[in-house]
Amino acid sequence: MTGARQPIFIDVDTGVDDAMALVYLLGSAEAELIGIASTAGNVPVQQVCQNNLALLELCGTTGVPVSMGSESPLRAALRTAEDTHGPEGLGYARLPAPTTELTTYDAAEAWVRAAHARPGELIGVVTGPLTNLALALRADPSLPRLLNRLVIMGGSFDYRGNTTPVAEWNVSVDPESAAEVFAAWSDHGSAETDGLPIVLGLNLTENVAMTPDLLSRLALSAESSSTPMTVHDDRGTRSTASNPLIRVLEDAMRFYFEFHRDQGEGYLAHLHDPLAAAVALDTELVRCRAATVDVELTGTLTRGMTIADWSRRWGREPNALIGVDVDPAAFFDRFIARVGAFARQLDQS
Repeated sequence: MTGARQPIFIDVDTGVDDAMALVYLLGSAEAELIGIASTAGNVPVQQVCQNNLALLELCGTTGVPVSMGSESPLRAALRTAEDTHGPEGLGYARLPAPTTELTTYDAAEAWVRAAHARPGELIGVVTGPLTNLALALRADPSLPRLLNRLVIMGGSFDYRGNTTPVAEWNVSVDPESAAEVFAAWSDHGSAETDGLPIVLGLNLTENVAMTPDLLSRLALSAESSSTPMTVHDDRGTRSTASNPLIRVLEDAMRFYFEFHRDQGEGYLAHLHDPLAAAVALDTELVRCRAATVDVELTGTLTRGMTIADWSRRWGREPNALIGVDVDPAAFFDRFIARVGAFARQLDQS
């Protein structure tokens, strides 16, 4: 990989697929991970912080500041998803308690600091509820002009929800924050789409499904021994992988596979967040359409629904680029090559 590294600031609620996204970025030579914001979502924010610090230590990464965000959404009570991600957020994986510390400043301030430190360069990624970013925008409304790019995993466009019949998890947890973030880009003020956030909803990300066969390919790429998973395995069967990182990822993914099977979706797992991380580094991985996005806040049946105005019926300029097409095979080829090589390198160091 040649050329300058791309500065990345990621906001996560780690979470199995958030963890996979972090590992993908750490294994990408062109990514310079300059900060991690922790948000409450899949698990409480304190646990998210512990997961982020522990993952960095597992991956031998130092010098990446981790900041704690808000303990609750802007207005609603916090809901968490231990049924989806496990009691500590990483499925069946258990990591040692981290020895490193959080920053003394919170996640909203971390967003502002990162954007001002790398104006016009910083790529922001959000794979959890948008609470921290909304608070950062309240503190500094100039953030949209400071970011080079923003990629959001959230919403569901002309497609079903995964939390309610119409709402996706990240937006459903804190719809007010999502509405504020989309509103911040509504002042774009022209027909140009450069600088609009790239939004990857369930309509796109549910096409990207990890399977046991793909997970076996990952172990092979890492030159790790491993026992292939099958739907017939006992629940909670632990990984036998010889590579420590692959072992953690397999233990996390098994829980995620079991959750998706319990939901009637098959023995697989949607990699929403790793796709967002990959798109942050290479926007050519997805095809997007510009639209005006807003969030339903008051509907008794539709709260948290993301609505895309494709035809400007509202008379407002687009405020988002919505992902509408992806090549899952191309994504997984890249994911397996990068994470496999990274895991192999860690095991040899």
